[in-house]
Amino acid sequence: MKMAGVSLSKEALEAYVVSANDVVQFKESIFGYRDLQVRIYYGCCSLTPYLGMSYTEKIDVKKSDGVQADDVLKAILEKLPSGVHTNIDEFVSILPKEPTFRPYGELQHSFKVGKGGLSRTFELYTAGVTTPGFIDYHARMQSFILWFIDAACYIDSDDEKWEYFVLHEKKVVDGVTCYPFAGYATVYRYYAYPAHIRPRISQMFILPLYQKRGLGAEMLQGIYNFYNNRTDVLDITVEDPSEVFTRLRDFVDCRNCLKLASFSKEHLHKGFSEEMRKEAQEKLKLNKKQKSDVEKLQQTMTPEEFRATLQCLNAENRIEQLESQYRDLELEYRRTIERLAAAPSS
Repeated sequence: MKMAGVSLSKEALEAYVVSANDVVQFKESIFGYRDLQVRIYYGCCSLTPYLGMSYTEKIDVKKSDGVQADDVLKAILEKLPSGVHTNIDEFVSILPKEPTFRPYGELQHSFKVGKGGLSRTFELYTAGVTTPGFIDYHARMQSFILWFIDAACYIDSDDEKWEYFVLHEKKVVDGVTCYPFAGYATVYRYYAYPAHIRPRISQMFILPLYQKRGLGAEMLQGIYNFYNNRTDVLDITVEDPSEVFTRLRDFVDCRNCLKLASFSKEHLHKGFSEEMRKEAQEKLKLNKKQKSDVEKLQQTMTPEEFRATLQCLNAENRIEQLESQYRDLELEYRRTIERLAAAPSS
């Protein structure tokens, strides 16, 4: 199956081959076609979808004892939002309207990536159920996760406790400003006794063509900024985080903690203190486990300190059955520390 991000012309397509085995339930393989290709295109800003298919040969029911070929488009349409175009010419005819799209919700965070003339501007918007027109837009953007995230499922967008963070690139094309979609995150507001909320990050997705640019860290920082100044927020949690997201979160949390007075190097070498715990929770909304992970990472901020800590652990604490798990954790910490060292100071 081919997935594409459509720019402002018919020829400009960024294509990705994805698997639909977990999304559309066919028996092991699709029956009845030779050289089948299914294409899904999205308008780069509005995310208006197109679905089409091509093949070189379709089975003759007279030669298959009356067995029909699988209805591929019908099966996929059931997973897509309403308003899908199936005529490519009609779809292409609406693409010139893409620059008229404007992001839904309120601007929360704006930043640049790259340097000089190669820098690009991105904006993070917050929206909710009551934002006019947003629910239909969310239905289109969340369809991406079916193709790019294993075992992904849709959320109940009618629940008012969901809050949405949508990332757009702010791009000028021939003097016209447009806002291509780059990614999004969903956060659910859980109740925390006695009169607080505990926001839980549920989903975070960056389009493949925007990955490896530091956008995930900026998006997470934008989410933090949105909640950190609220007195009713107890802490910010994450639902079943992947290893990649855990590494991203460790980096952002460490970067933020480095700005706190209680996390200075002089204090870190004395061990994790009540002052650190209190300041991290009040100013950064870190939960207990995340504060502990940050403290462990920041205790090994230099290569010399990192090697010394590893030697100590090798001699005293490692046991054979935990060797593999420890090395995996060691690698994750090393990656986070190296990224912190390379990050520009602010």
